[in-house]
Amino acid sequence: MTSPSDPQTNIAVIGAGPAGLMAAEAAAGPGRSVTVYDAMPSAGRKLLMAGRGGLNLTHSEPFERFVTRYGAAAGALTPMLESFPPEALCRWAADLGIETFVGSSGRVFPQGLKASPLLRAWLARLGHAGVRLQTRWRWAGFAADGALRFRDPAGAEQRVRADAIVLALGGASWARLGSDGAWTRLLDVPLAPFRAANCGFTIAWPAEFTQRHAGTPLKNIALSLGDARVRGEAVVAGYGIEGGAVYALGSAPHEALARTGAARLLLDLKPDLTLGDLAARLERPRRGASLAGFLRKAANLPPIAAALLRAVRPEAMNGAPGQLAAALKALPLDLTGTAPIDRAISTAGGVRWQALGPDLQLAAYPGVFVAGEMLDWEAPTGGYLLQACFATGRWAGAAAARHVVSAG
Repeated sequence: MTSPSDPQTNIAVIGAGPAGLMAAEAAAGPGRSVTVYDAMPSAGRKLLMAGRGGLNLTHSEPFERFVTRYGAAAGALTPMLESFPPEALCRWAADLGIETFVGSSGRVFPQGLKASPLLRAWLARLGHAGVRLQTRWRWAGFAADGALRFRDPAGAEQRVRADAIVLALGGASWARLGSDGAWTRLLDVPLAPFRAANCGFTIAWPAEFTQRHAGTPLKNIALSLGDARVRGEAVVAGYGIEGGAVYALGSAPHEALARTGAARLLLDLKPDLTLGDLAARLERPRRGASLAGFLRKAANLPPIAAALLRAVRPEAMNGAPGQLAAALKALPLDLTGTAPIDRAISTAGGVRWQALGPDLQLAAYPGVFVAGEMLDWEAPTGGYLLQACFATGRWAGAAAARHVVSAG
Protein backbone atom coordinates (compact mmCIF):
# COMPACT_ATOMS: atom_id res chain seq x y z
CA MET A 1 0.00 0.00 0.00
CA THR A 2 1.17 3.50 -0.75
CA SER A 3 1.52 6.43 1.60
CA PRO A 4 -0.94 9.29 1.21
CA SER A 5 0.28 12.23 -0.82
CA ASP A 6 -2.49 14.49 0.51
CA PRO A 7 -2.82 14.83 4.31
CA GLN A 8 -6.59 15.39 3.97
CA THR A 9 -8.59 12.20 4.50
CA ASN A 10 -12.13 11.27 5.43
CA ILE A 11 -11.33 8.57 7.94
CA ALA A 12 -8.08 8.13 9.86
CA VAL A 13 -7.36 4.85 11.61
CA ILE A 14 -4.51 4.97 14.10
CA GLY A 15 -2.99 1.58 14.75
CA ALA A 16 -2.29 -1.14 12.18
CA GLY A 17 -2.98 -4.19 14.32
CA PRO A 18 -5.97 -6.54 13.87
CA ALA A 19 -8.51 -4.05 15.27
CA GLY A 20 -7.17 -1.15 13.23
CA LEU A 21 -6.93 -3.04 9.96
CA MET A 22 -10.43 -4.46 10.43
CA ALA A 23 -11.71 -0.95 11.17
CA ALA A 24 -10.12 0.27 7.94
CA GLU A 25 -11.73 -2.54 5.98
CA ALA A 26 -15.15 -1.80 7.44
CA ALA A 27 -14.77 1.95 6.88
CA ALA A 28 -13.62 1.75 3.27
CA GLY A 29 -16.14 2.32 0.52
CA PRO A 30 -17.10 4.51 -2.42
CA GLY A 31 -16.43 8.17 -1.76
CA ARG A 32 -14.50 7.52 1.45
CA SER A 33 -10.76 7.89 1.81
CA VAL A 34 -9.25 5.75 4.56
CA THR A 35 -5.68 6.02 5.81
CA VAL A 36 -4.11 3.80 8.49
CA TYR A 37 -1.29 5.34 10.54
CA ASP A 38 1.14 3.31 12.62
CA ALA A 39 4.28 4.16 14.57
CA MET A 40 6.01 0.90 13.64
CA PRO A 41 7.87 0.20 10.38
CA SER A 42 5.22 -2.28 9.22
CA ALA A 43 1.68 -3.38 9.99
CA GLY A 44 0.51 -6.21 12.21
CA ARG A 45 3.70 -6.81 14.15
CA LYS A 46 1.95 -8.20 17.24
CA LEU A 47 -0.25 -10.37 14.99
CA LEU A 48 2.86 -11.84 13.44
CA MET A 49 4.27 -12.54 16.89
CA ALA A 50 1.04 -14.33 17.83
CA GLY A 51 1.45 -16.38 14.65
CA ARG A 52 4.60 -17.94 15.99
CA GLY A 53 2.38 -20.00 18.27
CA GLY A 54 0.04 -21.04 15.45
CA LEU A 55 -2.24 -17.96 15.23
CA ASN A 56 -5.26 -19.03 17.26
CA LEU A 57 -7.88 -16.94 15.44
CA THR A 58 -10.99 -17.84 17.42
CA HIS A 59 -12.79 -20.71 19.18
CA SER A 60 -15.49 -23.10 18.00
CA GLU A 61 -17.46 -23.52 21.24
CA PRO A 62 -21.17 -22.54 21.30
CA PHE A 63 -21.68 -18.81 21.19
CA GLU A 64 -23.58 -18.76 24.49
CA ARG A 65 -20.50 -20.15 26.21
CA PHE A 66 -18.09 -18.12 24.07
CA VAL A 67 -19.35 -14.72 25.23
CA THR A 68 -19.01 -15.65 28.90
CA ARG A 69 -15.24 -15.74 28.46
CA TYR A 70 -15.20 -11.94 28.52
CA GLY A 71 -16.38 -11.74 32.13
CA ALA A 72 -17.65 -8.34 33.22
CA ALA A 73 -17.34 -6.93 29.67
CA ALA A 74 -19.47 -9.67 28.09
CA GLY A 75 -22.61 -7.54 28.03
CA ALA A 76 -20.90 -4.63 26.30
CA LEU A 77 -19.12 -6.86 23.78
CA THR A 78 -22.02 -9.16 22.91
CA PRO A 79 -23.55 -6.96 20.15
CA MET A 80 -20.18 -6.69 18.44
CA LEU A 81 -19.48 -10.40 18.75
CA GLU A 82 -22.96 -11.21 17.46
CA SER A 83 -22.34 -8.92 14.48
CA PHE A 84 -19.04 -10.64 13.69
CA PRO A 85 -19.06 -14.07 15.39
CA PRO A 86 -16.42 -16.81 15.07
CA GLU A 87 -18.03 -18.40 12.01
CA ALA A 88 -18.01 -15.01 10.25
CA LEU A 89 -14.33 -14.63 11.04
CA CYS A 90 -13.65 -18.03 9.48
CA ARG A 91 -15.56 -17.03 6.34
CA TRP A 92 -13.63 -13.77 6.23
CA ALA A 93 -10.33 -15.67 6.37
CA ALA A 94 -11.55 -18.06 3.65
CA ASP A 95 -12.34 -15.07 1.44
CA LEU A 96 -8.67 -14.12 1.83
CA GLY A 97 -7.72 -17.61 0.66
CA ILE A 98 -6.88 -18.79 4.18
CA GLU A 99 -8.80 -21.92 5.17
CA THR A 100 -9.15 -22.70 8.86
CA PHE A 101 -9.48 -25.86 10.94
CA VAL A 102 -10.66 -26.70 14.43
CA GLY A 103 -8.04 -28.21 16.72
CA SER A 104 -8.64 -30.90 19.30
CA SER A 105 -9.23 -28.27 21.99
CA GLY A 106 -11.86 -26.46 19.91
CA ARG A 107 -9.49 -23.66 18.98
CA VAL A 108 -9.53 -22.41 15.39
CA PHE A 109 -6.33 -21.96 13.38
CA PRO A 110 -5.37 -21.18 9.78
CA GLN A 111 -4.36 -24.30 7.87
CA GLY A 112 -0.76 -23.15 7.59
CA LEU A 113 -0.57 -22.22 11.29
CA LYS A 114 1.07 -18.93 10.30
CA ALA A 115 0.05 -15.28 10.40
CA SER A 116 2.15 -13.96 7.53
CA PRO A 117 0.08 -15.40 4.62
CA LEU A 118 -3.11 -14.01 6.13
CA LEU A 119 -1.57 -10.60 6.77
CA ARG A 120 -0.12 -10.38 3.25
CA ALA A 121 -3.47 -11.26 1.66
CA TRP A 122 -5.29 -8.84 3.94
CA LEU A 123 -2.99 -5.91 3.21
CA ALA A 124 -3.30 -6.60 -0.51
CA ARG A 125 -7.09 -6.56 -0.30
CA LEU A 126 -7.06 -3.34 1.72
CA GLY A 127 -4.81 -1.78 -0.90
CA HIS A 128 -7.20 -2.78 -3.68
CA ALA A 129 -10.02 -1.19 -1.65
CA GLY A 130 -8.10 2.09 -1.63
CA VAL A 131 -6.94 1.97 1.98
CA ARG A 132 -3.59 3.68 2.40
CA LEU A 133 -0.96 2.86 5.00
CA GLN A 134 1.40 5.40 6.56
CA THR A 135 4.05 3.74 8.71
CA ARG A 136 6.56 5.28 11.11
CA TRP A 137 4.09 8.01 11.99
CA ARG A 138 3.54 8.23 15.75
CA TRP A 139 0.35 9.83 16.97
CA ALA A 140 1.00 12.81 19.26
CA GLY A 141 -2.56 13.78 20.18
CA PHE A 142 -4.91 16.50 19.01
CA ALA A 143 -4.11 20.05 18.01
CA ALA A 144 -6.18 22.92 19.41
CA ASP A 145 -8.23 23.02 16.20
CA GLY A 146 -8.99 19.29 16.38
CA ALA A 147 -6.44 18.15 13.81
CA LEU A 148 -4.47 15.00 14.45
CA ARG A 149 -0.83 15.55 15.34
CA PHE A 150 1.83 13.05 14.28
CA ARG A 151 5.60 12.76 14.46
CA ASP A 152 7.02 11.55 11.16
CA PRO A 153 10.20 9.44 10.84
CA ALA A 154 12.33 12.59 10.93
CA GLY A 155 10.67 13.78 14.13
CA ALA A 156 8.85 16.63 12.43
CA GLU A 157 5.24 17.34 13.33
CA GLN A 158 2.61 16.57 10.72
CA ARG A 159 -1.06 17.47 11.00
CA VAL A 160 -3.98 15.58 9.50
CA ARG A 161 -7.65 16.52 9.43
CA ALA A 162 -10.24 13.76 9.40
CA ASP A 163 -14.01 13.60 9.44
CA ALA A 164 -13.87 10.48 11.60
CA ILE A 165 -11.12 8.77 13.54
CA VAL A 166 -10.70 5.21 14.82
CA LEU A 167 -8.16 4.69 17.58
CA ALA A 168 -6.82 1.13 17.75
CA LEU A 169 -3.55 1.60 19.60
CA GLY A 170 -3.58 -1.59 21.66
CA GLY A 171 -2.98 -2.19 25.34
CA ALA A 172 0.23 -1.90 27.29
CA SER A 173 2.10 -5.15 26.72
CA TRP A 174 4.79 -5.90 24.13
CA ALA A 175 5.96 -2.31 23.88
CA ARG A 176 8.62 -3.24 21.35
CA LEU A 177 5.83 -4.30 18.97
CA GLY A 178 3.96 -1.02 19.38
CA SER A 179 1.56 -1.61 22.29
CA ASP A 180 3.10 0.62 24.93
CA GLY A 181 0.02 2.35 26.39
CA ALA A 182 1.50 5.79 25.68
CA TRP A 183 -1.83 6.90 24.24
CA THR A 184 -3.28 7.15 27.76
CA ARG A 185 -1.45 10.47 28.14
CA LEU A 186 -3.13 11.87 25.02
CA LEU A 187 -6.80 11.29 25.86
CA ASP A 188 -8.80 12.93 28.63
CA VAL A 189 -11.26 10.08 29.21
CA PRO A 190 -12.02 7.72 32.13
CA LEU A 191 -9.47 4.90 32.15
CA ALA A 192 -9.25 1.66 34.08
CA PRO A 193 -5.59 1.13 35.08
CA PHE A 194 -3.73 -1.34 32.92
CA ARG A 195 -2.64 -4.61 34.46
CA ALA A 196 -1.12 -7.74 33.04
CA ALA A 197 -3.55 -10.38 31.77
CA ASN A 198 -2.74 -13.80 30.34
CA CYS A 199 0.54 -13.56 32.17
CA GLY A 200 2.74 -15.59 34.45
CA PHE A 201 2.83 -15.29 38.21
CA THR A 202 5.72 -15.08 40.61
CA ILE A 203 6.47 -17.88 43.07
CA ALA A 204 9.26 -17.91 45.64
CA TRP A 205 10.87 -21.10 44.35
CA PRO A 206 13.93 -22.39 46.19
CA ALA A 207 17.03 -21.20 44.35
CA GLU A 208 18.24 -24.74 43.63
CA PHE A 209 14.88 -25.61 42.09
CA THR A 210 14.90 -22.75 39.60
CA GLN A 211 18.54 -23.29 38.69
CA ARG A 212 17.80 -26.86 37.67
CA HIS A 213 14.23 -26.72 36.42
CA ALA A 214 13.44 -23.28 34.96
CA GLY A 215 11.95 -23.83 31.53
CA THR A 216 10.61 -27.32 32.29
CA PRO A 217 7.15 -27.97 30.84
CA LEU A 218 4.30 -29.30 32.95
CA LYS A 219 2.18 -31.35 30.55
CA ASN A 220 -1.31 -32.76 31.01
CA ILE A 221 -1.93 -31.04 34.32
CA ALA A 222 -4.84 -29.31 36.03
CA LEU A 223 -4.73 -26.05 37.99
CA SER A 224 -7.36 -24.99 40.49
CA LEU A 225 -8.12 -21.77 42.32
CA GLY A 226 -11.37 -21.62 44.24
CA ASP A 227 -14.13 -22.83 41.91
CA ALA A 228 -11.98 -22.40 38.80
CA ARG A 229 -10.25 -25.51 37.43
CA VAL A 230 -8.54 -25.83 34.06
CA ARG A 231 -6.69 -28.57 32.21
CA GLY A 232 -3.71 -27.92 29.97
CA GLU A 233 -0.01 -27.23 30.11
CA ALA A 234 2.24 -24.79 31.95
CA VAL A 235 5.94 -24.02 32.25
CA VAL A 236 8.14 -23.62 35.30
CA ALA A 237 9.69 -20.17 34.95
CA GLY A 238 12.63 -18.76 36.84
CA TYR A 239 10.30 -16.21 38.38
CA GLY A 240 7.34 -18.56 38.91
CA ILE A 241 4.90 -20.22 36.51
CA GLU A 242 3.41 -19.38 33.10
CA GLY A 243 1.66 -21.05 30.20
CA GLY A 244 -1.76 -21.83 28.77
CA ALA A 245 -3.29 -23.47 31.83
CA VAL A 246 -2.24 -20.49 33.95
CA TYR A 247 -3.73 -17.99 31.51
CA ALA A 248 -6.98 -19.97 31.27
CA LEU A 249 -7.68 -19.26 34.94
CA GLY A 250 -8.57 -15.76 33.78
CA SER A 251 -8.99 -13.04 36.35
CA ALA A 252 -9.27 -15.34 39.39
CA PRO A 253 -5.57 -15.17 40.41
CA HIS A 254 -5.48 -11.40 39.85
CA GLU A 255 -8.56 -10.89 42.01
CA ALA A 256 -7.15 -13.04 44.80
CA LEU A 257 -3.84 -11.17 44.72
CA ALA A 258 -5.67 -7.83 44.79
CA ARG A 259 -7.69 -8.88 47.84
CA THR A 260 -4.99 -10.42 50.01
CA GLY A 261 -1.64 -10.02 48.25
CA ALA A 262 -1.37 -13.78 47.80
CA ALA A 263 -3.10 -16.60 45.95
CA ARG A 264 -2.69 -20.38 46.15
CA LEU A 265 -3.00 -22.54 43.05
CA LEU A 266 -3.44 -26.27 43.47
CA LEU A 267 -1.50 -28.27 40.90
CA ASP A 268 -2.82 -31.70 39.93
CA LEU A 269 -0.02 -33.60 38.22
CA LYS A 270 -2.22 -36.59 37.38
CA PRO A 271 -5.70 -35.27 36.55
CA ASP A 272 -6.71 -38.40 34.63
CA LEU A 273 -6.49 -40.53 37.80
CA THR A 274 -8.66 -40.29 40.89
CA LEU A 275 -6.96 -39.92 44.24
CA GLY A 276 -7.77 -43.55 45.04
CA ASP A 277 -6.43 -44.86 41.73
CA LEU A 278 -3.19 -42.92 42.13
CA ALA A 279 -2.76 -44.07 45.71
CA ALA A 280 -3.26 -47.68 44.60
CA ARG A 281 -0.49 -47.32 42.01
CA LEU A 282 1.82 -45.91 44.66
CA GLU A 283 1.29 -48.94 46.89
CA ARG A 284 3.99 -50.89 45.06
CA PRO A 285 7.33 -51.16 46.86
CA ARG A 286 10.07 -48.74 45.84
CA ARG A 287 12.83 -51.38 46.08
CA GLY A 288 15.53 -48.74 46.57
CA ALA A 289 14.46 -46.59 43.61
CA SER A 290 14.76 -42.82 43.83
CA LEU A 291 11.52 -40.93 44.25
CA ALA A 292 11.71 -39.67 40.66
CA GLY A 293 12.30 -43.19 39.36
CA PHE A 294 9.53 -44.63 41.48
CA LEU A 295 6.99 -42.03 40.33
CA ARG A 296 7.93 -42.61 36.72
CA LYS A 297 7.44 -46.38 36.93
CA ALA A 298 4.41 -46.37 39.19
CA ALA A 299 2.46 -43.45 37.74
CA ASN A 300 4.25 -42.39 34.55
CA LEU A 301 5.16 -39.03 36.10
CA PRO A 302 8.13 -36.99 34.79
CA PRO A 303 11.14 -36.07 36.98
CA ILE A 304 9.70 -32.59 37.59
CA ALA A 305 7.05 -34.22 39.83
CA ALA A 306 9.64 -35.27 42.39
CA ALA A 307 11.38 -31.89 42.14
CA LEU A 308 8.12 -30.07 42.81
CA LEU A 309 7.41 -32.27 45.81
CA ARG A 310 10.83 -31.50 47.19
CA ALA A 311 10.29 -27.76 46.62
CA VAL A 312 6.77 -27.32 48.05
CA ARG A 313 5.73 -30.48 49.94
CA PRO A 314 8.92 -32.19 51.17
CA GLU A 315 7.09 -33.78 54.11
CA ALA A 316 5.04 -35.88 51.67
CA MET A 317 8.04 -37.36 49.87
CA ASN A 318 8.41 -40.31 52.23
CA GLY A 319 4.82 -40.45 53.41
CA ALA A 320 2.29 -43.21 53.01
CA PRO A 321 0.92 -43.83 49.49
CA GLY A 322 -2.27 -41.94 50.29
CA GLN A 323 -0.35 -38.91 51.55
CA LEU A 324 1.96 -38.94 48.54
CA ALA A 325 -0.98 -39.27 46.13
CA ALA A 326 -2.81 -36.41 47.84
CA ALA A 327 0.25 -34.17 47.44
CA LEU A 328 0.61 -35.04 43.75
CA LYS A 329 -3.07 -34.29 43.18
CA ALA A 330 -2.99 -30.92 44.98
CA LEU A 331 0.48 -29.40 45.15
CA PRO A 332 0.17 -25.88 46.61
CA LEU A 333 1.76 -23.16 44.50
CA ASP A 334 1.74 -19.86 46.38
CA LEU A 335 1.59 -16.89 44.01
CA THR A 336 3.16 -13.68 45.24
CA GLY A 337 2.50 -11.38 42.28
CA THR A 338 2.30 -11.08 38.51
CA ALA A 339 5.07 -11.09 35.95
CA PRO A 340 5.98 -7.66 34.52
CA ILE A 341 3.28 -6.24 32.28
CA ASP A 342 5.52 -6.23 29.22
CA ARG A 343 5.79 -10.02 29.48
CA ALA A 344 2.01 -10.38 29.40
CA ILE A 345 0.23 -11.66 26.31
CA SER A 346 -2.47 -9.05 26.82
CA THR A 347 -3.59 -6.41 29.29
CA ALA A 348 -6.79 -5.67 31.17
CA GLY A 349 -7.91 -2.09 31.61
CA GLY A 350 -8.20 0.78 29.19
CA VAL A 351 -11.03 3.10 28.15
CA ARG A 352 -13.98 2.54 30.45
CA TRP A 353 -17.27 1.59 28.81
CA GLN A 354 -19.12 4.53 30.34
CA ALA A 355 -16.91 6.86 28.28
CA LEU A 356 -18.31 5.35 25.08
CA GLY A 357 -21.56 5.30 23.17
CA PRO A 358 -22.98 2.02 21.83
CA ASP A 359 -21.14 2.68 18.56
CA LEU A 360 -17.79 2.91 20.45
CA GLN A 361 -17.65 6.68 19.94
CA LEU A 362 -16.00 8.65 22.73
CA ALA A 363 -18.49 10.98 24.37
CA ALA A 364 -15.77 13.54 24.99
CA TYR A 365 -14.47 13.40 21.39
CA PRO A 366 -17.27 13.40 18.78
CA GLY A 367 -16.26 11.51 15.67
CA VAL A 368 -13.54 9.53 17.51
CA PHE A 369 -14.11 5.79 17.91
CA VAL A 370 -12.12 3.21 19.89
CA ALA A 371 -11.47 -0.48 19.22
CA GLY A 372 -9.41 -3.46 20.29
CA GLU A 373 -7.31 -3.69 23.44
CA MET A 374 -7.70 0.02 24.13
CA LEU A 375 -11.11 -0.94 25.55
CA ASP A 376 -11.51 -2.18 29.12
CA TRP A 377 -11.97 -5.93 28.65
CA GLU A 378 -9.97 -9.09 29.08
CA ALA A 379 -10.29 -12.69 28.02
CA PRO A 380 -8.20 -15.84 28.25
CA THR A 381 -6.12 -17.16 25.40
CA GLY A 382 -7.90 -19.58 23.11
CA GLY A 383 -8.96 -17.30 20.27
CA TYR A 384 -11.02 -14.92 22.39
CA LEU A 385 -8.47 -12.09 22.25
CA LEU A 386 -8.24 -11.86 18.47
CA GLN A 387 -11.97 -12.42 18.00
CA ALA A 388 -12.82 -9.39 20.14
CA CYS A 389 -10.17 -7.26 18.42
CA PHE A 390 -11.58 -8.14 15.00
CA ALA A 391 -15.20 -7.66 16.11
CA THR A 392 -14.69 -4.31 17.86
CA GLY A 393 -12.54 -3.06 14.99
CA ARG A 394 -15.24 -3.92 12.49
CA TRP A 395 -17.89 -2.29 14.68
CA ALA A 396 -15.91 0.93 15.14
CA GLY A 397 -14.94 1.15 11.45
CA ALA A 398 -18.54 0.76 10.31
CA ALA A 399 -19.61 3.41 12.85
CA ALA A 400 -16.94 5.78 11.55
CA ALA A 401 -18.21 5.29 8.00
CA ARG A 402 -21.78 6.06 9.08
CA HIS A 403 -20.55 9.15 10.91
CA VAL A 404 -18.86 10.47 7.75
CA VAL A 405 -21.97 9.83 5.70
CA SER A 406 -24.26 11.53 8.21
CA ALA A 407 -21.89 14.48 8.55
CA GLY A 408 -21.74 14.90 4.82
